[in-house]
Amino acid sequence: MIKATNKKTLLKTGQLDQLGITASIACAIHCAALPFLITLLPFWGLSFLAHPWVEFSMIGLSLLVGTWSLAQSYPKHKSIIPILVLIIGFMLIGTGHYGFHFLEALLIPLGGFSIALAHFLNWKYTRSCTHQS
Repeated sequence: MIKATNKKTLLKTGQLDQLGITASIACAIHCAALPFLITLLPFWGLSFLAHPWVEFSMIGLSLLVGTWSLAQSYPKHKSIIPILVLIIGFMLIGTGHYGFHFLEALLIPLGGFSIALAHFLNWKYTRSCTHQS
């Protein structure tokens, strides 16, 4: 008797990567555009977007989704590249927040796009993987 190994999961890795790409790009755009839009946000009723909790929530969501997605996919494709890109992305964000504040407007969006790239690479490697672990 052959057992079916292809179980449906609540969140498939591909869906997690899509969510991770979306969250990371939203974070990067938020961080890049906020310095330019900060004076206009109260007029639009969006002043809450300037609060630190919004940014830390986006970072937390990206960290949670990124870690979960890459951990689920790594046994399938065994490529460390998405993990390294994810780590570099979070290092860029951390350096922008806590290190070189004068480069914050550059480092944080670059970190967000790096995290999105990590999800994209993970999705590509998982999709091209022909064997099951």
